[in-house]
Amino acid sequence: MLQIKSSDNKSFEQIKHIDENGVEYWLARELQPVLEYAKWERFQDALFRAMEACERSRHEIRHHFTDVGKLIEIGKGAKRRVGDYKLSRYACYLTVMNGDPRKEIIALGQTYFAVKTRQQEYQELFNELNEEDKRLFLRSDIKHKNMLLAEAAKRAGIETNFEYAEFQDFGYMGLYGGLKARDIAKRKNIDNKEEILDYMGSEELGANLFRITQTEAAMKRNKTSTPTAANKTHYMVGKEVRGAIERIGGTMPENLPMPDKSTKQIEKERVKQVKRITKPKK
Repeated sequence: MLQIKSSDNKSFEQIKHIDENGVEYWLARELQPVLEYAKWERFQDALFRAMEACERSRHEIRHHFTDVGKLIEIGKGAKRRVGDYKLSRYACYLTVMNGDPRKEIIALGQTYFAVKTRQQEYQELFNELNEEDKRLFLRSDIKHKNMLLAEAAKRAGIETNFEYAEFQDFGYMGLYGGLKARDIAKRKNIDNKEEILDYMGSEELGANLFRITQTEAAMKRNKTSTPTAANKTHYMVGKEVRGAIERIGGTMPENLPMPDKSTKQIEKERVKQVKRITKPKK
């Protein structure tokens, strides 16, 4: 996972604080070493440029850069003010974007925020989709992620179609309370030649996407090298996803309603619509 991480291994997310209202914030003095600024004065220049950018974007500076400087004892009753700021995520973003571009950590930070922004954009776009479009989006994503999972399975010694089908069944059994792919198909009255993933709604597809991505990540992280270990990992991840659904009071995937159309049917209908629209008029 992409992170802003300094040479002393402190990451941007690790120095995050949560206030009494549950709002996240960062302290400039803690962000300074993460962004590898040796001197506060140099880092403060980046903060001031960020504040200017904040004002230009018509945001209230005080809402994103809160002065929390304090007086400290320096001996013999004398005191000196130490500057510091309570920063919002947006303030951190502006600070990184206005940082020294020669620093590798700043370049990494700019990429980090670009990715985070794009993820937010994708999420907002996804939320605007209707159910059919959500299904098509997730089904396409699953096809790609299943390719990565197949590669991880191959590295673990799973080579034949039978072995891979068995590996997939272990994931389904974990997520579907012991049901294998053929059991799910039978329960949904799906023909054996059909893909069960094509007959899942967006909620069910989302649960399976999480199962797939987390299994692939776990196998890579643990350097899974045997079919037995791969099957066990897939089952345990599926079971954990099922447990998470249960804990939040969700509907178990085997009990979710089956859509009237498969994703393949929807795709065919979309192709026909496009052909009708683009067909030249006589």
